Amino acid sequence: MAALTTLESLLEMGFDRNRAERAVASTGNQGIEQAMDWLMEHENDPDIDEPFVPPAENVVGGAVEEQSTSEFADTGEEIGGDIINPDGTKRPMTEEEKREQVKRLEELMRFKQAERREREKAEEIEREKTRRKQGQELQQIRQKLQDDDMKKLADLRRKEKMEDKLARQRVKDKIARDREERAQKFGGGTSFSSTPTSQQSPTSPTGQGPPPTKREYDESRIQIRLLDGSTITAVFKAQEPLAAVRVYVQVNGNTPEGLDFSLLSPYPRHLYTELDMEKPLKELGLVPSAVLVVTKIKNEESSL
Repeated sequence: MAALTTLESLLEMGFDRNRAERAVASTGNQGIEQAMDWLMEHENDPDIDEPFVPPAENVVGGAVEEQSTSEFADTGEEIGGDIINPDGTKRPMTEEEKREQVKRLEELMRFKQAERREREKAEEIEREKTRRKQGQELQQIRQKLQDDDMKKLADLRRKEKMEDKLARQRVKDKIARDREERAQKFGGGTSFSSTPTSQQSPTSPTGQGPPPTKREYDESRIQIRLLDGSTITAVFKAQEPLAAVRVYVQVNGNTPEGLDFSLLSPYPRHLYTELDMEKPLKELGLVPSAVLVVTKIKNEESSL
């Protein structure tokens, strides 16, 4: 029978019986080549070694087997342990003929295995090419995204620097305007501040020493103690108002934005008011040097 022939041939080649029976049934008993192809294609199936239960219609001696038998009958092809002659008679295969049959089938199997390896190798090469191409495209996309992010970050930093520069310039312009306004407002402060000097001149025993010394103090070096305990020092013109010191503290003293504060002279203790802010440093006795303390107005008023 043809089914037995294919099965026995597979068993002779070393295939497991369960796998051989599954291959014969799955290929519809169409011959050894189809069974071998099926085994090589499905050798890694998870259920390949499960017990094989042949389907009900796959019965030995059925129509398929009869068709396969008739196909080989006219050619004298080997079937199982017998050889069908052209006249329809059978004779048993000799051991040498069986070995030749197995050898030929093994060669056929090796050829198909080599052919399959070449096909799998070509497919693997194509998959690798596809993978590399996709990897390159992905890398290009990542690089473009990274470049875009760097460009956005650089633009943001330039914008922040420009805004910071403009803010600093606005502060400088405000200080310059304040100084100009103070200078215009207190333009006659020189004659006023010179009054104490002219009054003090007769009290000096020498009459010549002190006045020249006082006239040399056209600047005042003021040390300012901030709210956090740190100090800053700056030099102001003697005719600048105390408000200029206050503006300097607002810009350089790290005081919280919107905080209302005033300036305090620790010795002798004196809290400067808004009226004092309009007076020149020389008039307030803060020339040639002085120490001022930044204090919160609310706290100072409660302490008073």
